[in-house]
This record gives sequence, structure tokens and C-alpha cells, in this order.
Amino acid sequence: MDAQPQILVVDDDREIRTLLSEYLASNGFRTVEAADGTAMWKALDAARVDLIVLDLMMPGEDGLQLCRTLRARSNVPVIMLTARGQPIDRIVGLEMGADDYLAKPFEPRELMARIRSVLRRTEALPPNLAASEATRMQFAGWTLDLTARHLINPEGVIVVLSGAEFRLLKVFLEHAKRVLSRDQLLNLTQGRDADPFERSIDLQVSRVRQKLGEDARDPQLIKTVRNEGYVLTAEVKKESTP
Repeated sequence: MDAQPQILVVDDDREIRTLLSEYLASNGFRTVEAADGTAMWKALDAARVDLIVLDLMMPGEDGLQLCRTLRARSNVPVIMLTARGQPIDRIVGLEMGADDYLAKPFEPRELMARIRSVLRRTEALPPNLAASEATRMQFAGWTLDLTARHLINPEGVIVVLSGAEFRLLKVFLEHAKRVLSRDQLLNLTQGRDADPFERSIDLQVSRVRQKLGEDARDPQLIKTVRNEGYVLTAEVKKESTP
């Protein structure tokens, strides 16, 4: 990564774009601005971008649509901004593949802290790879392909995962047979602590269980540990492709 990471600010509000760009530039970041999805794709084609700050509510293609399309093409980190602060909006944004979510109004300092946190996580591991350089993780007949970012069931059928589902399952596999609290899961997958009454992790765990074909009333692979969190019970084998 360059000494000065480049941030793409995508927001239809010119005043907000300018404010954020100037603030980030004053704190050691290079910035590019885009008013809509068309300008965003042009900016991504023109130069390397290390992180996108993406507004959810925009005319034409909104932030959720853009994030979903982006995730099919690229792993560039995304922090989503929106004036809608309901928990369900945060969950939907994360499910579309956003790396973090910040509700307006917010302090620019908080956004900068979120950006630094996401960039640290991005730099910590090579894209799509676990610390062991594994490219696949096998468990209970299932395989998580870390390069293609999808799940393969015991019959060899590909199960598509959202960005949030992929990150959560990867964390469980990297910490198999260890009880992980909601705070730990949120920090490991999103780089932040839980807000009061944070329930997004519970819903994401439920979705991952569904992808694994788990019985919601009696899950066997990802178990709930009362008053503590969750644990993945299976043995995990890591494989590397030469």
C-alpha cells in the first residue's frame, strides 16, 4: 500500500464530499471524489483505491446496489454512510459486503478512526488468505474456499456467501473449538466493539447456520454457549495450493 492510502468518497452531496475529502487530506490520506455510481466506476478504473466511503442513499443506483456489484468485482474495503441509523439498515449494509457502517450525523474523527481500523485489517493479511497462507479450510465435509470466497457443501455444490457471512465463517474456522463472545466476533469481523443492544452478530450467525443447513432449534456446527457467545465445534483442516 502507498505511504498515503487513497480514499474514494462517493456521496451525491457536494458539501459532504468536500468536507470529508479536506478532512481526510489534512490527516494524511489522498482522496478522490465521486457524485454517483458512474463516477465511482470511472475513479476505480483510473487509479488504485485503498478504501471507499460510500453513501447509502443516492439517486440512481444506491449504495447497497453499488456495494453488491463491487463485491462481485473487487475486495476493496467499503465503509457505508447513511442518514438511516436503524439496526436493520446496518445489517443489510454489512450483508451486501460493506466492511463497516456509520450513521449520519457523525464526527469526522470517528470516520477517520474507522478507516484506519479497516485499513489495518486489510494490511494484516494478504487478500482472501488466512494467516497460515491457507487457500482452503475443510470442516465436517464442508470446504471454505478463501480465494473464491465461497463455501462448498459435502456434495461438492457451491454455496454463495455474502461478504459478512464469509468473514464470520472464516473467523469461526480460525478459532475452532473456542467460545467467542459477540464483542469478539464483531471486533474480529468488523474491527469495532458492539453498540448497546447490538444484535447484528446474532442475525449473521443465524444466516451462516442456514447456509450450513443447520437445524435452527439444535445446531451442531455452530453452537450457542449461553451467556458467553458461540463456538464452532468441528475439526478444521487448512490446505494451501502450491
